[in-house]
Amino acid sequence: MTTYRKYSTLAPPALWLGVFFVVPLLVIFVYSFFQRGDYGEIIYAFTLDNYLRAMDPLYAGTLIASVRIALIATVLCLILGYPLAWYIARQTPSLKKILLALLIIPFWTNFLVRTYAWIFILRTEGLLNNTLLSLGIIDAPLEILFTQTAVIIGLVYTYLPFMVLPIYVSIEKLDRALFDASRDLGATAWQSFRRVMLPLTRPGIISGSILVFVPCLGAYITPDLLGGAKSLMVGNLIQIQFLAARDWPFGAALSFIVMAIVLVLLLVYARWGTINVQSEPGDST
Repeated sequence: MTTYRKYSTLAPPALWLGVFFVVPLLVIFVYSFFQRGDYGEIIYAFTLDNYLRAMDPLYAGTLIASVRIALIATVLCLILGYPLAWYIARQTPSLKKILLALLIIPFWTNFLVRTYAWIFILRTEGLLNNTLLSLGIIDAPLEILFTQTAVIIGLVYTYLPFMVLPIYVSIEKLDRALFDASRDLGATAWQSFRRVMLPLTRPGIISGSILVFVPCLGAYITPDLLGGAKSLMVGNLIQIQFLAARDWPFGAALSFIVMAIVLVLLLVYARWGTINVQSEPGDST
């Protein structure tokens, strides 16, 4: 009876994932080995040309640039998010609720609306340039919109809460007495942070980095609106293959290459994090 109840509980979510996730994924995977016809139709003939075509410098360069932009956005989110999470965690319970609410409120607004708002901020005649010009900080408008800088700004703005919340949870679980004890034993603030706080909050850092890096790598709305044609990312390339070029086999191949890269990076990152977390307690220096 216990086994029956266990499987009966698992059956509905397993069925849902199988029908709406695994099956479509398998269909796209199979399509990646087919060919595109002259008029966009799919020719059901096995080929590896789609994966070989993805190694072309034109497409490989886009993929490498996408990984680089995603890494930069992730690092910036970590640099900005860690102090913010630490600040929120040190406030009173009532103020914590207010700050966390302010952090989440932007998600109540449509993503496209928020992205378009950045266009008005970053454009040549936008709020940022007008403010800097009026203060005399710059003599000519900055060309930020439709550059990789604008894309990175948009990605950091969008996914910063995804970094802050996991780190905040890790900091909340800390025993403050450990930090105070390290200071009493003569450690500087930096040594206490590096040897006590950073290792104990590493799970939150890893979780936040994963939650930021993966969607940044596959982003296509932010690069499309803020980067324009000059900042094509792999998400835009996949979108073009499926919709404009009607080359489903090649788009499917690109999708699985990106998925493979993400899985490899996540496995390496998780393994690195696990090794460091496990080795930290035995470090006596």
